[in-house]
Amino acid sequence: MPSSAAIISGVQKLVLYETRARYFLVGSNHAQTKHRVLKIDRTEPKDLAIIDDKHVYNQQEVRELLGRLDLGNRTKIGQKGSSGLSRAVSAYGIVGFVRFLEGFYIILITKRRKMADIGGHSIYKIEDTNMIYIPNDSVRVTHPDEARYVRIFQNVDLSSNFYFSYSYDLSHSLQYNLTLLSTTCDLGKAKAEEEEEEEEEVVHTQSRQVSFDIFEDEGLPTQVVEGIRSEAYAKYVWNGRLLEKIKDVVHPDWLMYIIHGFCGQSKLLIYGRPVHVTLIARRSSKFAGTRFLKRGANCEGDVANEVETEQIIHDASVMSFTAGSYSSYVQVRGSVPLYWSQDISTMMPKPPIRLDQADPYAHVAALHFDQMLQRFGSPIIILNLVKKREKRKHEKILSEELFPAIINLNQFLPPDHCIDYIAWDMARYTKRTGFFVNRSDFYCHTLRPDERWGDLGGYVTSHGRMQTGVLRTNCVDCLDRTNTAQFMVGKCALAYQLYALGMIDKPKLQFDTDCVRLFEELYEDHGDTLSLQYGGSQLVHRVKTYRKIAPWTQHSKDIMQTLSRYYSNAFSDADRQDAINLFLQVFQPTESKAHLWELPTDFYLHQKNTMELPHLRRSYTYWWSEGILSYLPLPYDEVPCEENQKKVSVKRLNRYDENIDTYTEFFKPYELSSFDDTFCMAMTNSAREFMPKTVGIDPSPFTVRKPEETGKSVLGNKSNKEEAVLQRKTAASAPAPPSEEAISSSSEDDSEDDREDDGTVSQRSTPIKLAEPGDSARTQEDFQHQPMRETYGLNLSEFPAEDDVMIYRRFVHLGQNQHKVERTAQVTDTKHLENVINLSPVSYFPEDSIYEVQLPKVDKTSRELFEGHIQMGQGLLGAACFVGGTPGAPLPERRRTRLLLLRAAV
Repeated sequence: MPSSAAIISGVQKLVLYETRARYFLVGSNHAQTKHRVLKIDRTEPKDLAIIDDKHVYNQQEVRELLGRLDLGNRTKIGQKGSSGLSRAVSAYGIVGFVRFLEGFYIILITKRRKMADIGGHSIYKIEDTNMIYIPNDSVRVTHPDEARYVRIFQNVDLSSNFYFSYSYDLSHSLQYNLTLLSTTCDLGKAKAEEEEEEEEEVVHTQSRQVSFDIFEDEGLPTQVVEGIRSEAYAKYVWNGRLLEKIKDVVHPDWLMYIIHGFCGQSKLLIYGRPVHVTLIARRSSKFAGTRFLKRGANCEGDVANEVETEQIIHDASVMSFTAGSYSSYVQVRGSVPLYWSQDISTMMPKPPIRLDQADPYAHVAALHFDQMLQRFGSPIIILNLVKKREKRKHEKILSEELFPAIINLNQFLPPDHCIDYIAWDMARYTKRTGFFVNRSDFYCHTLRPDERWGDLGGYVTSHGRMQTGVLRTNCVDCLDRTNTAQFMVGKCALAYQLYALGMIDKPKLQFDTDCVRLFEELYEDHGDTLSLQYGGSQLVHRVKTYRKIAPWTQHSKDIMQTLSRYYSNAFSDADRQDAINLFLQVFQPTESKAHLWELPTDFYLHQKNTMELPHLRRSYTYWWSEGILSYLPLPYDEVPCEENQKKVSVKRLNRYDENIDTYTEFFKPYELSSFDDTFCMAMTNSAREFMPKTVGIDPSPFTVRKPEETGKSVLGNKSNKEEAVLQRKTAASAPAPPSEEAISSSSEDDSEDDREDDGTVSQRSTPIKLAEPGDSARTQEDFQHQPMRETYGLNLSEFPAEDDVMIYRRFVHLGQNQHKVERTAQVTDTKHLENVINLSPVSYFPEDSIYEVQLPKVDKTSRELFEGHIQMGQGLLGAACFVGGTPGAPLPERRRTRLLLLRAAV
């Protein structure tokens, strides 16, 4: 067990019980050995009254409590016909509490689905929720507009791409979770010990009543670890306002933060070695909205459609954060950080871009990049995909305004930490931010060095590497072009991540390999999801479009996706924007102000400081937050300073406490489960979905496949996707793809759908043609009985070799002896087992595993002997000078044997 671990929330299963006057929410851990109880008052018509006694109940105690509540709330003593306590709903977590014009509602997660696993910590997607009105009908004060607000609020579909975890902080990156938290544990150990000592003694005493320690009888000392819980990053939390009312009232175990965006995980098999590729996208809850209604930035520096995308690579053979190998890379997309918008009062595909407010000192851009420096460090690299050549000036307006703003901000920053601006040309992307790896360089990097390994950027420590800075990609919509650019950058980072983990020889991956096709599928799912959330349709231009291998049959789909996006922007975006504003509590209904649907615009809901007095503004020259420059290039948020320690709580826990036991969290040995749920069999697998089924094909996922070998496409799991073979053949005869100007004329962000056909083609790479009547050359029976070499790639025309038969017989004999040992209960002596099987080491390396290899140590005598032998071969010494003794004297038997072995080896 590591010296520090994330605290697993003790409330993972909830049951809501109701009486006429109270709601009782009983939360328990997975094993249902520890329980907490919330009491919610139902007699308050508009206020939220919650009581949490902070007590941890065992199973017997909570049963007695519910029994007393049931008995005490019956109308008559002894009555059995109607219970005084009824079970309302079962749930997996609390989304939050919300109030419109009447009383409060509670939103509970009633259905979930596991989407990924990181270090043994499960990540779930919300599948269904239940919104329950708290006040009793007898005290309810009705309002005519309450139902309309409920409908608007429920337009935010919580079953669509909202994610949570009981033990892993999804609002932060893997680098943050594995670096700052470990240092915080050491710094806050003394303080946590004083504050939590009394409470943990009570909890530990109660837990011993319902569980036992497997080492208790052995008299081993109890080991204590530090359990840590960090404060979530508010920008990427979507239910922060919904939990604000109870945040300071209830125990932290009740608080569960959700993110909105995308989460996908696929399995890459490298010669049978499982590697999990995880993609997590966190959508910002600040200045959130739909495509045309949220553009640019607000006065606080928050930009529209800001999404943080993190790709995590880890060796799935070991789950633990401390023993396993992990790597992550983060990049960001977001709207151009200026005051700009598009006029949608007239129905047209490309509304004109206008700059709403003069900002000569780049104040809003300064606020935005200050946030990025604080979270990511330096360098901040801007990859601007906005067009520079246009027949009619449209997108170019943004580039002409952004570039001077960057120049203005850079003149006050130190030269080493200036913001890099790259316009469109991705070939000029040279400076890197590095990536995160939780292990130091392997010995294989010395054996197979790469000339670019030392110039990656980032921050190298004795325990691994850290990413410093971030690549920020933007175009007009930050959808299609941006997703393709992020895929290309992510593909380059993936090669270095696999190289850093010792899985490939050189940090380079080629297209049309199983690995890259799996990664491309993951990124296109990521792009489709984000595009639906912001633009109202799936991606239009995909990676194949920009590689110019998309078939011409895709153009019809492009038109349909463009029309779908246009319809969504014109008719449904306003309702979706109202729902987002209400869900995020940007707008809170009250009796004294206008209703949400009566507002002519939501501009003032998101621009809170537009009328701020000049003396409260930041300096135009020192535009960054205090303390940031002193830690660059490291991100200020990850520095173990006093300010950051306040965001992390530390608790002392028993080593075998369930609050930090990731094994119990993942495998759940106390309940009946299935392999499908435990091992996520539904995830995309490179060997199953991407590798050709033909026997004899190179099983490496890094081998370039020919079009006829690829079989079913990466996108084969989707019903509307085609085979890669058809794509390649169709692309060869397809007309030249339309120019960038022509594509953009149909959509704002060169948006078209994936370039694939809807026709039906056999999934076989070599389809079998049945014999037709009158075909005398080959009958149908001939096709059914094909030669084995044609079917399986081999021909069993010869008997196995005698050596192979002998090995097989020995293997069978070994198995028979093993079964005899199992059947004989009296075999307890280890000498009997040695007669059955004798294991000998296959390597003399002190550390020889899939993670590291250390050279064996050689004693001084052997080293001198070897060096002397080499010198003798070079003619520098006589035949016996290096072994000691007088010339011609006989060698000692041991040295003579050692010399013969060395000569044979050389």
